[in-house]
Amino acid sequence: MDKGHPGNFFEDLEVGRVLPHAGPRTVTAADAALYLALTGSRFALHAAEPLARAWGLPASPLDDLLVFHLVFGQSVPDLSVNAVANLGYADGRFLSPVYPGDTLCARSTVIGRKETSSGRTGIVWVHTEGFKADGTPVLAYVRWVLVNKRDPASPAPAPVVPDLPAFVTPDRLVVPAGLAPRAVDPAETGSPWFFEDYADGERIDHVDGMAVMESEHRLATRLYRNTARVHFNDHVERRGRLGSVIVYGGVVMSIARALSFNGLGNACSILAINAGTHANPCRPGDTVYAWSEVLDRAELPGRTDVGALRLRLVALKDHPAQSFPLKDEAGRYRPEVLLDLDYWALVPRRATVAPHVGR
Repeated sequence: MDKGHPGNFFEDLEVGRVLPHAGPRTVTAADAALYLALTGSRFALHAAEPLARAWGLPASPLDDLLVFHLVFGQSVPDLSVNAVANLGYADGRFLSPVYPGDTLCARSTVIGRKETSSGRTGIVWVHTEGFKADGTPVLAYVRWVLVNKRDPASPAPAPVVPDLPAFVTPDRLVVPAGLAPRAVDPAETGSPWFFEDYADGERIDHVDGMAVMESEHRLATRLYRNTARVHFNDHVERRGRLGSVIVYGGVVMSIARALSFNGLGNACSILAINAGTHANPCRPGDTVYAWSEVLDRAELPGRTDVGALRLRLVALKDHPAQSFPLKDEAGRYRPEVLLDLDYWALVPRRATVAPHVGR
């Protein structure tokens, strides 16, 4: 009897199917440190225990995107081992901080699918939930992925395309439990800019670039336990359409977010992922640059210490961001654009600045 499992194909992912994902993951301080080493992230909340405690938390929480990648990675063996590409995200909300010692679990529900015109692949929409071992929800999001069919000749199912919100409305944003920034010192956080200092439509060049090295992207993807073949199987991918493995899009997302510290250093926590597109593939050796645009600002009910910025984060390959490239005259993403991510970030207000600052 053949005990190896080839993974699910498009035909297997029927609408309504619930997939509890194997492999609960207890996260540790070592995971957090390795993530910082792989991304270079400098956001103080996730790296400095005294600051996190001064802001009302019991300890430094794991970086929000590390939590996202760990939950995403648990879903890959069931959803995207046979994927051609991960296409996008919507309606993602971070619901509770995750700390070293917590155990993450995940499950997904298929909420839509549609065969593509080629007949060889189909798009599958899933709603994925991450939660702690005690049932506390930490993350929920929708993603859609292009998946190979097992048999191109199999009949196409009736298309089901979910109706997804364009963005997470501010009333659905969840501030991490206990978080109450006070006496914020820009000398500690690394940024003099607070919620009130950003304007709708403002664009920020994050200046720096970071190469995606061969060994590092594979180590990062293994950290997340993402087993998708397109990221690891050189033997197969050398004969594929790109001639090499591709970098997991989450690696690009994390590097771009880390680069965004230069200009958004007080955007301490991600509250929601509104939408996201991996516009073009990233390959080992590409250098990532990034820029952001402020799409909106939102007051948070009952909070005078923090506000939410809706940000567009664009990652580019081998192209500095000064000219803010995105799409061409026909409305298509330019070839240097890797990522177009729309998200909400939590930012302290000027009322939280430490009294001694500016004296």
